[in-house]
Amino acid sequence: MNDLLSIPCVLMRGGTSKGPFFLAADLPTDPAARDQVLLSVMGSGHPLQIDGIGGGNPITSKVAIIGRSTVPGVHVDYLFAQVRVDQQIVDTSPNCGNMLAAVGPFAIEAGLVAVSGETTIVRINNVNTGKVIEAEVPTPYGKVAYLGDAAIDGVPGRAAPIALTFMDAAGARTGRLFPTGAPIENINGVDVTCIDCAMPMILMEAEAFGVSGYETSAELNANSALLQRMEAVRLSAGELMGMGDVREQVTPKPVLVSRPRNGGALNVRYFMPHECHPSLATTGAVGIATACISEGTVASHLVGVRTPPIILSLEHPSGSLDVKLQQRDGKIVAGILRTARRLFEGRVFAKPVKNLICAA
Repeated sequence: MNDLLSIPCVLMRGGTSKGPFFLAADLPTDPAARDQVLLSVMGSGHPLQIDGIGGGNPITSKVAIIGRSTVPGVHVDYLFAQVRVDQQIVDTSPNCGNMLAAVGPFAIEAGLVAVSGETTIVRINNVNTGKVIEAEVPTPYGKVAYLGDAAIDGVPGRAAPIALTFMDAAGARTGRLFPTGAPIENINGVDVTCIDCAMPMILMEAEAFGVSGYETSAELNANSALLQRMEAVRLSAGELMGMGDVREQVTPKPVLVSRPRNGGALNVRYFMPHECHPSLATTGAVGIATACISEGTVASHLVGVRTPPIILSLEHPSGSLDVKLQQRDGKIVAGILRTARRLFEGRVFAKPVKNLICAA
């Protein structure tokens, strides 16, 4: 008799990330039991995640859990889980905007949202942050379309475009755009901007760490002295931002910024937090772009005065990512174009855990 748990699962690419998507009803209601299932599914605690379906990299060790919304006027709840590769830790404190790109298509195909014309708008409540995001999903002929002509840097080929609109991303974790109360702080002799917009981050000029900011991800990942110094700043920033001891959290994310080289507004290197992202996180892009239009930040020092409505192009190791910023009802609304693809569907197997009570 098979003693493994068998759980319905869809593997999806969302933006430049990839991971399993689950219906909330198919996972334990107890968070500790749920996390044990996710750790087993992904194979965490091994650098290759050899005993699971994780890809051995932070951008392929992500999980999305989708259920019917608990918020009026919103279609679905989306809980994101960053499952550590090297340690058996599940962090549900941040959001992931790349995985978010696949939430709309998944929800429609799971029967949680009805198709409504050529384009179906899916309103998503991100449980991690309590923020609402709108996804415009192409649904010609009454079903989700994945093939199309849109291209995003960091993903090969072309696919159908999915427009994400972050309705009010400020204070996603701490409740304030600048959690320390100021756009600039000095930590360990380095001027930093601690910002919480879609994702808590620490923005720092690359030159302050003795690098140009134009290095490849691999080059930065091999610079152990740089990583150690940034981690020391990150730990101090976490305390200043009111997040406490962040050693076992993936937020706040360190970001190195520098002047653009290829016609963009800013050049960035985004860390997750101990490894440089091969491109750029969607939530990170929203926060960095917001910092660009906020007076007195490390980013605005490099880009100069910028005011919405505006499209800012952020250069990253794989190309660039455009963020459209505009004001709506006195708040900054950020729009980003992403793509997604359904990769595999079936059942995934996990080791049994105690307190296995599912939501259904």
